[in-house]
Amino acid sequence: MLKREKLKAALGKNNGHQSTEFSTASALKIKEVAAQDKATFLYTLKSHELGLSSSEVKDRFHTYGLNEVAHEKAPKWYVQFFEAFLNPFIGVLIVLSIISLITDVIIQAPADRDYTTVAVISIMVMLSAMLRFVQEFRSNQAAEKLKSMVKTTATVLREQTGREEIDIKQLVPGDIILLSAGDMIPADVRIMQSKDLFVSQAILTGEALPVEKTDAANKKADKISPLDLDNVCFMGTNVVSGTAHAIVVNTGSETYFGSLSKSLVGKRAETSFDKGVNSVSWLLIRFMLVMVPLVFLINGFTKHDWLQALLFGISIAVGLTPEMLPMIVTANLAKGAVNMSKRKVVVKRLNAIQNIGAMDILCTDKTGTLTMDKIVLERHLNVFGHEDNEVMKWAYLNSYHQTGLKNLLDLAVLEHVELHDCLKEGEAFEKVDEIPFDFQRRRMSVILEEKNHKHLLICKGAVEEVLDLCTHAFDPGEDNQLQIKSDAIIPMDEKTRDAILKTSRKLNEEGLRVLLVAIKQYDERPLTYTVADESNMILTGFVGFLDPAKPSAKPSIEALHKLGITIKVLTGDNEVVTKKICKDVGIPVVNILLGKDLENMSDEELTARIDDISILAKLSPLQKSRVVKVLQAKGHTVGFMGDGINDAAALRDADVGISVDTAVDIAKESADIILLEKDLMVLRKGVIYGRRTFGNIIKYIKMTASSNFGNMFSMLGASALLPFLPMLPIQILINNLLYDISQISIPWDKMDDDYIIKPRKWDASGISKFMIYIGPISSIFDYATFAVLWYVFKANSTAHADFFQTGWFVESLLSQTLIVHMIRTRKIPFIQSWAATPVVALTSLIMLIGIALPFSPIASAFKLVALPLSFFPWLIGILFCYCLLTQVIKNWFINKFSQWL
Repeated sequence: MLKREKLKAALGKNNGHQSTEFSTASALKIKEVAAQDKATFLYTLKSHELGLSSSEVKDRFHTYGLNEVAHEKAPKWYVQFFEAFLNPFIGVLIVLSIISLITDVIIQAPADRDYTTVAVISIMVMLSAMLRFVQEFRSNQAAEKLKSMVKTTATVLREQTGREEIDIKQLVPGDIILLSAGDMIPADVRIMQSKDLFVSQAILTGEALPVEKTDAANKKADKISPLDLDNVCFMGTNVVSGTAHAIVVNTGSETYFGSLSKSLVGKRAETSFDKGVNSVSWLLIRFMLVMVPLVFLINGFTKHDWLQALLFGISIAVGLTPEMLPMIVTANLAKGAVNMSKRKVVVKRLNAIQNIGAMDILCTDKTGTLTMDKIVLERHLNVFGHEDNEVMKWAYLNSYHQTGLKNLLDLAVLEHVELHDCLKEGEAFEKVDEIPFDFQRRRMSVILEEKNHKHLLICKGAVEEVLDLCTHAFDPGEDNQLQIKSDAIIPMDEKTRDAILKTSRKLNEEGLRVLLVAIKQYDERPLTYTVADESNMILTGFVGFLDPAKPSAKPSIEALHKLGITIKVLTGDNEVVTKKICKDVGIPVVNILLGKDLENMSDEELTARIDDISILAKLSPLQKSRVVKVLQAKGHTVGFMGDGINDAAALRDADVGISVDTAVDIAKESADIILLEKDLMVLRKGVIYGRRTFGNIIKYIKMTASSNFGNMFSMLGASALLPFLPMLPIQILINNLLYDISQISIPWDKMDDDYIIKPRKWDASGISKFMIYIGPISSIFDYATFAVLWYVFKANSTAHADFFQTGWFVESLLSQTLIVHMIRTRKIPFIQSWAATPVVALTSLIMLIGIALPFSPIASAFKLVALPLSFFPWLIGILFCYCLLTQVIKNWFINKFSQWL
């Protein structure tokens, strides 16, 4: 999905003017057909009104390819493999391996050449890069597969098959397509015929208001910017209201949108999480750049072996490099996306996983999310509030003949009328015109011709909007015939108007969505009907629809509240119905704000009140977007869930836009996450996996930062105090390699329930505090180990250096690996909280390898010696005390700062 910020950057100050990126040939083609009449542009594009034949489609598909713009596709595998080596930590390791190659091999005599350090560093580089490559490759494959689950389609006319729904990728120049409200324009098209067609071009021009498009030829097209042509629509824009037939002119990268996309493909803007990870990375590198030269100089001056000091410094630099960080982050995100897909949550953008975990406010629409999304026509009442089948017949004629976006209310009317065997009523009328629905009028009308050639305008819409346009009403009789023929017509006085509003409110309070149906009769006249003709109408009555609350909505709302997510309902519906539904599903109705009142509030006033408002009703699309931005300005991470045309702007502006696979095209394109089931319980699963993924990443970062910080103190002190190196370079490298392997299982770890129940955001200050307070604990027990080896086991001379080094090697590896279990939870590990099986298995295996290595046949290769059994009680005691003190400091840290992971 191409985000609005990037589009604005690409457009620069070109609002309303042709982009220099738009190819001259494509622009000329657009202008040429814009100036031509229908017969001429059909000839130019080698098409005809019944659509292209199968052979023509095949030939053009071969010539023009898929109708898709340049987007962030996964690069080729070899590019991904190369990019896996491009991170600062691997760069550090490669530099160190080159230095080691020079010092250990190139400048040494053939008999003294030692490839061990170079080999170990190379293994570490390959291990980190290969794991990252495998994870990213699998992640990209999974992402492409997940994206393919969400398709955008277009209605096309083809010669052999007639009208059919196809994937927009299959469109070719010359195809005839049908457009209606809610559709995304699938290519650059020339309008062939249209009815009240309004298109939002905000994604290209930034203009908020939709523009009207017509089918008339524009003889001055060659002198006008393509975006200003009123008979051309561009890929990526969307139909707000009306209908049209159009012919495809340009597809894929030849479209205006495609030309912009070429400049948009590339890395996205960094999120706060990305910036946080990078800041920690460079913090560790800066520590290393200070610490390594210091250790090198201390060892050089105290041991007088500058080459050995250099090798030791290189090894420490390797040990302080968290080379697994990119792999861990990628693996966590990839695994999170795959896990979420199994729970019917498709992640279109991996970074959205962090945002859904951090989300603390969910703004949602009402219909289909909180309700069954199965509308039934429950009531059909005349103006006096009595059941009347005649009202239902008028509603049926309106719904049956409209060609715009048939919503659930229309489908409910048609289903209900079929049950009452009233379909034959449509035979007496022929549709001649239509005034489509739009969100400003909140009504739509059809114009039908009777057998006597008179015209009937039938309008159906929101109560206030239709009532204001009615001057008369039917006085229902007993004839049960269509009222226009026999019922008396009475003036709409204030008493009648008040009675109608009272009935409407009563139906609303019962949870019904109410529409009014009105008519107007004309003598035969030209078909030039417009919105102005919706006036002085005769009110026929009410139709009341019931969309009951979902049985799953109440437990879902409770579950989201338990996860620390506040629910706000943003709807275009009225406040009475919304309030009833909210009470039914357990959303606290604190305060209600209407769109008309919102319009009169400044951003400052709205900001002050927004936290105390749970329902915002009768909102326009731009008002929904404004509410989202105000919440974000207050520091909230906002999710927006919607599936309609009027939700697209808010979906784009939210931190995480959430839609469903049954949504209109523009909503799916605007969303970051797609739910394959329109149910808040599915979203709850997505939130949990988002927080689990985020937690595992933070877990590794804090482990690495604190461990490296502690190791710096240990190395610095040992270098200054001991007459020999505390650990040989090769031993440091093997130690670090084994520790890295133990971290590979972290993406499979689980998080404690108390971590999941709160929204989680990136907190850089939390990382630094954690590092400063927890890191030095390991140094205390490193020095305790030094004391035991020095005083108890008398490893206090150069002759016993190998024993000392082996003892610290084992203690260091075991303490680092064990600390994984201490840091991963705020609880007491192994008693109150166990890690996932893969983590327990791999860390246990690494600890066993660390203990066994000095006793193995390859011990001599790493200058390790067998340790006496008497050492192990001391080791167990040190490790136990280490865990005990860590738990004590952990509890103090949690009490002081009210945080852990």
